Amino acid sequence: MSRVHVIRHGRPASTWGGADEDPGLDAEGRAQAEAVAREILALPDSERPNRVVSSPLRRCRETAQPLADALGVEIQIDPRVGEIPTPAALSAAERPNWLREAFGGRWEEVAGDLDYVVWTRSVASALAEHGGAAVFSHFVALNAAVSAATGDPKVAAFRPDHCSLTVFEIEGDRLILSRKGREAHSQVL
Repeated sequence: MSRVHVIRHGRPASTWGGADEDPGLDAEGRAQAEAVAREILALPDSERPNRVVSSPLRRCRETAQPLADALGVEIQIDPRVGEIPTPAALSAAERPNWLREAFGGRWEEVAGDLDYVVWTRSVASALAEHGGAAVFSHFVALNAAVSAATGDPKVAAFRPDHCSLTVFEIEGDRLILSRKGREAHSQVL
C-alpha cells in the first residue's frame, strides 16, 4: 500500500471572486509554504514523499515550490487536482455564491455543467495515481477526495486550513483516508 500527501495551497494574495482569477501567495502564504515543506521534510524517510505534484494554478505551484526545491525535483502539473469547474454560465463574481450554495448540500445536488459526483471520483482517481507524492491542491478538491474516500455525500466533508496536510493510503486504485489535515474557518463556509 502506498501513500499520498495532499496539501491545500497557502493563503493567496487575493480572495476567490476577486479581480485576479489566478493569484499567487501573499507573505503569510509564502511562510505557510515554507512551514509545510519543513513539516514534510521532517517525516521519517519511509513516509516522506519523493515527488511533487501541483494543480496548475499559481497559488498551488508557489506553495509546492519550497518542497520541490528541497527535494531537488521538478513540479509535475496535474490539472485533475485543480479547482472545481465552475458552470460556464456563471461569472467570476457569481462563483462565490454558487460555491456557498454547493457547500450546503450533497455532491449529486451541485448545479452545473457536469456531474460533480463523477468529478469527485476523478479527483480521487488522480490522487490514487500519485502514490509517493506530495500533491498541492485546493479546498474543494480536498473535500472531493475525502468524500470519495469515505463515501460521505456531503460537499463540505471538512474545512482544510491553508497548507494543512491530509494523508491518504492507496489500495489498488482506491483512496483510504488516513488523516485529515488541520481545519480552520474558511471564506467558503
